[in-house]
Parts: sequence; C-alpha cells; structure tokens
Amino acid sequence: QELVSRAIAPVKKEFLRPPPVSVLAKEKKSKRQLKRERRQEQKSAKNLCPVIAKTGDVSSCPYKDKCRFSHDLEGFEAQKPSDLEGQCPFCPYGLACRFSSTHEKNSSEVNGLSKDVQKLLWKNKMSFSKADAKLKSLSLDLSLKLHSREKKLIDFRGKLYLAPLTTVGNLPFRRVCKVLGADVTCGEMAMCTNLLQGQASEWALLRRHSSEDLFGVQICGAYPDTVARTVELIEQECTIDFIDINMGCPIDIVVNKGAGSALLTKPMRMKSIVEVASGTVDKPITIKVRTAYFEGKNRIDSLIADIGSWGASAVTIHGRSRQQRYSKLADWDYVYQCARKAPTTLPVVGNGDVFSFVEWNNHRTECPELATDMIARGALIKPWIFTEIKEQRNWDISSGERLNILKDFVNFGLEHWGSDTKGVETTRRFLLEWLSYTFRYVPVGLLDVVPQRLNWRPPSYYGRDELETLMASDSAADWIRISEMLLGKVPDGFTFAPKHKSNAYDRAENG
Repeated sequence: QELVSRAIAPVKKEFLRPPPVSVLAKEKKSKRQLKRERRQEQKSAKNLCPVIAKTGDVSSCPYKDKCRFSHDLEGFEAQKPSDLEGQCPFCPYGLACRFSSTHEKNSSEVNGLSKDVQKLLWKNKMSFSKADAKLKSLSLDLSLKLHSREKKLIDFRGKLYLAPLTTVGNLPFRRVCKVLGADVTCGEMAMCTNLLQGQASEWALLRRHSSEDLFGVQICGAYPDTVARTVELIEQECTIDFIDINMGCPIDIVVNKGAGSALLTKPMRMKSIVEVASGTVDKPITIKVRTAYFEGKNRIDSLIADIGSWGASAVTIHGRSRQQRYSKLADWDYVYQCARKAPTTLPVVGNGDVFSFVEWNNHRTECPELATDMIARGALIKPWIFTEIKEQRNWDISSGERLNILKDFVNFGLEHWGSDTKGVETTRRFLLEWLSYTFRYVPVGLLDVVPQRLNWRPPSYYGRDELETLMASDSAADWIRISEMLLGKVPDGFTFAPKHKSNAYDRAENG
C-alpha cells in the first residue's frame, strides 16, 4: 500500500533488482550538422536512385546527373546489408528490397494524395465551393443553422475506441490494435494548413488500411475558413467514416497558433468552426476537448448543452486541463458531470488513464450516460488492453506473445513504409518510439496488486525469463537490441532518443 500511495508499481520482492548503472548520453548534434550529414548520405551509394533500383539499368533515370540520388549500382550492391528473413509483404523496390522472396504488388491502403490534387494545392487553385459558400453564409448570419440534410450518425456506444496518437498511432500500430480488438480507429492529428498546402508527409497521416472498418481522421486548425476547406478536401479525396476536430492539443507549437486547446478560451470561434465544418460536409463531425484551458476555470460543462446544436455528432472529453498536461490523474467525476449535462442526442466519450477492464467497467457503471471510453496511453503500453476488455480478464501475457505482437508491427511497417533499407530503418524508428512506452508494462504475474494503474512507475525488476527482463528495460540500448531481433543490425553510428518527454508524455496523446 505504501508503494501504491507513492505511485510505484508493487512488484513482488523476489523479482526486484538494483537499478542498472546509467550510461552518459552522447553529445547532441546541431541541426546544421544533421542536415549536412543527411545531404551527404543521400548522395552516397547507400541511397540508390529508385528508378535504377526498379529497372537495374543505370541509364533509365530521366534526371541523369541532376538526380539527387546515387547512380552507383556497383557501390550500392557492395554495401547493401544482408537480406532479412521472411517474405516481402509489398515491393516496388526491386534491387533495393531487403527480402529475396517473391514480390507481391498489392496494397490494402487508401487515402493517398494524387499528384493532380497536390499540384492544385501547391498553386492555390483548388476549388472549395461548398466551404466558401458556407463561410459566406456564416459571415452573413452568425446564427447559422445546420444544413437541412440528415447526417449519418456513428454509434460509439460501447465500442473500443483507440485514440488518435501522435507519432506512435501510425497505421501499422493501428493494425496491431485492430487485430487485438479495437473497434474504432482514428488517424494521427494532421494540421489543416499543411494539408491545404499539399504536404505529402501530412497527407500520409490520413492513410487508412482496409482492416480499419470504422475509421476517422483528426485535424487541427485555428480558424473556420481553414477547417471548412480542409473537411471539404478530405471528404472529396478520402474514404472515411468521420472527421474529428482537435480542440484539446496542449503542445505549445499548436496552442501558440490559436489551435488545439487554445480554442477552449474562444467558445464563439469553437462554435463557428463546428458549424461551418458540419454544414460543409455530409460526414459526421466530432470534436475532442479538454476540461478547460486553465485549471479551475472549467468551460466545457457550460458549453456541453450547445455543442450538439452546433452540429457536432459526438464530443470526446479528456479529463485534464491544458495547464495540467499529463501530470495528474484524469478527473473522471468532471467527465461524468459533462456527460449528464449533455443532450441525449450528443454522445459523450470519456478519455484519460484507462488501463484495465476493471477501470473500463467502473466508468460504465458509474456513468451510464457515457457512450464509451477512448483509450490512449493504455494502448501504447499494452495494446492487448482491447482483448482484456472484450474478454473481461487480466491477461498475464508471456514475453513470447508480446514479441509476436512486435513481429506483427514490423511486418505491417515494412508493408506500409517499404522493404528497402529506408523502409526498414523507418520501421525500426517507429518500433523504437513504441518500445519507449511498452517497457512501462509490468507483467500481471509479478504484481502484488492487480491490475496495474497507468500512473504507477515500474521499479527495476527481473522478468520470469531473459526476454521479459529485456522488455522491462528503460534503456534505449536495450530497445535497440529488441529491434535487432526483428529487423537485423542497426547501421553504424545509429542512435535513438524518443520524441516524447518520458516523464510527462507531452507528445503522446493529442488532447
């Protein structure tokens, strides 16, 4: 009980061990130095021209000497790492592929950005007739009514909803969660301005796999015109079931632009954004918010009765303020209060700290008005939480079963990012980002108190086998060792540091 009161996971005494000696981090390189190294590497024999890789003919590249990639076929073959074991899942990479098996050219992903649309966006010539008409109506009538056509509603009640997660909530991770029981998935938060500029990297966040049968995309924008044009563009170019507008992201770079949780301080702008987005497209518009911007100045309960009339089909409430970030437990009593005040036509989804089927059940019992819970960090640390909820049990999962889940992720990653060296290393980077969360899981069989709570810090402990001990390590060097078990040796000079701040999960969850 003393350990639990100090938020330390109560691991059985026989498994405890002294903390390993930490290794000093290497000196960080400057952005200029990293950029220079990237340019040098791009022209090296490692980065063979994609056209030459497909054809095997050095004269096939239309750019000739002006190509930004290497045309040194012999040099590439001399330094190419050995092939990985297994079958290539999807391959347009030819000579650059890291598999020697037969290539199968099929893809189960949709929502790509066509070159024609991208060029129109680049030239600012894309037509937004619906959005512009609705924006004009909004400027003439501040009490804009919803479009008369009926919207298709989504029944979130009781469904297991995987939160949109920055960086780690990528398509391969979502596929893993679908296999393990997630019902609803949502793409990573995409910035409206970047989508409207045709940035390929931002559009990649909208990709959808065929296994995602109930799928939404999450966008973030500060102004009605930007959001309206974005939702029109998405409905026109993508296959989706709903569009979620993030009004809770706490990250400074987003808030400083007036988006994310900054909108909580401007309820009239929130209203305009939801109304114009809902009036522009047929797809359901949902929103994700926090309890408030500043602690103690709760705004959402005063708005909840109106949000449905603005045109939102559902609202997700993360039980923390922007000021709070992730430093304290979510305030579920306040989430319940909002759910009870909401009109029956507006589904309310709760969010924050769900890490076991017990907590899931408690929220169902204590507030039947809640439609469902959104699961975020809990899924990052143990994606089998969806299986636990559906089967109503604490799964004492073995290290081998956990490794098989990581293998699935790697296979999905190679299919999504590619099976050439670049695709392998991209898959490795995202695997490592994920492993920077999974080590926080403490096996059920090692705990004196079950289930584990999300805010418990795991002490240093031995697992029941060597692999379980390795998976419990908080050292990036050990995460790299796990990646090498699945993707081969890392390149020379490889280093890794997670994007998120490990003590606060600042960038883990959008809002």
